[in-house]
Amino acid sequence: MQSRLFSITVFAAYALSVCVCHCVAGDPVSSQENRAALVETPYGYEVSLDGKPFAGYRKDFNGTPIIWPVVGPNEKPMTRAFPMSDDVSGEKKDHPHHRSIWFTHDDVNGNKHWGGGGVIEHQAFLRAECDGKTATLATKNHWLDKQTKDAICSDIRTVTFGTLAGHRYIDFDIVLTAELDEVTVSDTKEGTFALRVPTSVDVDSKKTDPALGGTIINAEGLKDDKAWGKRSPWVDYSGPVDGEIVGIAIFNHPNSFRYPTWWHVRTYGLFAANPFGIKDFEPELNTDGTVVLKKGESLRFYYRVILHAGDADTMDIGKLYKEYADVEK
Repeated sequence: MQSRLFSITVFAAYALSVCVCHCVAGDPVSSQENRAALVETPYGYEVSLDGKPFAGYRKDFNGTPIIWPVVGPNEKPMTRAFPMSDDVSGEKKDHPHHRSIWFTHDDVNGNKHWGGGGVIEHQAFLRAECDGKTATLATKNHWLDKQTKDAICSDIRTVTFGTLAGHRYIDFDIVLTAELDEVTVSDTKEGTFALRVPTSVDVDSKKTDPALGGTIINAEGLKDDKAWGKRSPWVDYSGPVDGEIVGIAIFNHPNSFRYPTWWHVRTYGLFAANPFGIKDFEPELNTDGTVVLKKGESLRFYYRVILHAGDADTMDIGKLYKEYADVEK
């Protein structure tokens, strides 16, 4: 049986082989715990804390930037390894377009960026720095038209990695800007800011093994499939990894587009915030969530991913969310 820590081993191998660190030597913060470091790799950057793996930013995997591996404060993998790796025993191998943590949408000027092969092409790293406590990457990416290969829209995503109160977090500030005279982001449930939880954590796994399977809960207390398609400021997905209960929460900041977002969160393991799927999520509203942008117009999205030990009650996710929401953006 392959170890579930396969991806972490790969991470460590890159960190040892490529050493381009962007923290300032001699910074007094570097002597404290939770020292953040960035290491450049052939495919992007790796982030570590106190020399231990945290996350990898991959500028391209099968046509889109992703974050993988993702390692929690207990040094356990927090997202599914497939399709980046197929060596983890017992993992589901459905939905190969579910790539750890990613940001796409399935209908942008008719292009299927979510599951239909549409390409989001990395253009540049605009920032790659750390202050000893946090590591920050900023990138520019083009969403390409399948036929013309021109940029339909661009995004600048600023991603910050750090720790708070015993958990790890990843903050996302994403600005999506129209590059053509008219860009239509259509109403569909297939999007948008997403991650795939480990198979042992997904709710459905308990159907085949009572030792596996987790719980979905949102800010209103709705659980499992009842949380699907509902608006909420946060959702938490927790369950066992290697016999230990761990969890992932996604927060939606009040200044984010269409806060509070709708949630395309599934008991089989998909966990996505989608502010565009109103027709699917709440058909009774008879509302079309399509957005049309003119050239130069933008939408802005703010999310925080919390990686924690225990379940939502253990970490008091509601309190952590309030602290995040109270920070002006």
